[in-house]
Amino acid sequence: MRDILPALNRWYTAGRPFGLATVVAVSRSAPRGPGAAMAVGPDDEVVGSVSGGCVEGAVYELAQEVVEDGEARLQTFGYSDEDAFAVGLTCGGAITLLVRRVAQDTDPGFGAVADTVAAHRPVTVATVTEGPAPLGASLAVWPETVAGTLGTPGLDAAVTADARGELAQGATGLRHYGPQGQRREDAVTVFLQSFAPPPRMLVFGAIDYAAAVARIGAFLGYRVTVCDARPVFATPKRFPEGVEVVVEWPHRYLQATETDPRTVICVLTHDPKFDVPLLEEALRRPAAYIGAMGSRRTHDDRTKRLRDAGLGDADLARLRSPVGLDLGARTPEEVAVSVAAEIVALRWGGSGAPLTAMDGAIHPA
Repeated sequence: MRDILPALNRWYTAGRPFGLATVVAVSRSAPRGPGAAMAVGPDDEVVGSVSGGCVEGAVYELAQEVVEDGEARLQTFGYSDEDAFAVGLTCGGAITLLVRRVAQDTDPGFGAVADTVAAHRPVTVATVTEGPAPLGASLAVWPETVAGTLGTPGLDAAVTADARGELAQGATGLRHYGPQGQRREDAVTVFLQSFAPPPRMLVFGAIDYAAAVARIGAFLGYRVTVCDARPVFATPKRFPEGVEVVVEWPHRYLQATETDPRTVICVLTHDPKFDVPLLEEALRRPAAYIGAMGSRRTHDDRTKRLRDAGLGDADLARLRSPVGLDLGARTPEEVAVSVAAEIVALRWGGSGAPLTAMDGAIHPA
């Protein structure tokens, strides 16, 4: 949804209604997770995807119908062994979609939601998917205000409280309530989609490898900052548009920068005067991934220096060095793929092994 919001906001601002299909539930080996979205707008323009191609044709027609009659639909697509050529998912899983019409007259808070996401601020959108409450009714929840309604004041109040509790983690999923928001009932099902600010990727060392890593980091949805103490290298024109470039000693910049358990730190300087004080700081703070470029010899020397600085085995175990997975990478772009692969594998618990050499589900629960 985050990726297609600029197009949706353009249609919305122009007063052009569109059909929005959102994945609200999945089972087994579904290709896209909850929150994935596809929209059909003016002149039959399509943005986004909900299945990677399996059911998009049927969703396109459904979205057109929803725009015409204004009636939201809840539709499940799965795979049938008896009718393998029917519309469904060849991967064997199932996805449930909520398809609804979005327009200025029915969704007064949509534009504000799009602006909030673009500004990297938190917001949660709650949408009714089942029950006596109006199907497709939505409520946008910010830390200090709300817009829209799910049908009753009690339901609005309960969902608002839960949505604000989810904002910090950016959680997305289904919640169940009574008609007036009773939490021990399940008459009404509400899909909460939280837009937390994107995680940060901090890249240290303004070299060619850094430009490639920054590019793939932005592609993966990170808010990327490149930092280097050398102004001749740390220039915005050397990096992709949208990447922040900072001229500062790396460890000083990190000391003044907030990190959290989603933050990725890539140290590409492979120069002791830069990377040792930087890694000493990085390994003492929260982060999802800390990787450092360098040879085996560089790694051994760096590890000794970090031990001398007081870091122990538990600290050093967090360091991914030499950085990346063994892909045989040579060029900066190939190395960036190697680094990105390691980040993704660490995030989801992947082994990095070829899928052809493995059994079981491709997408574990």
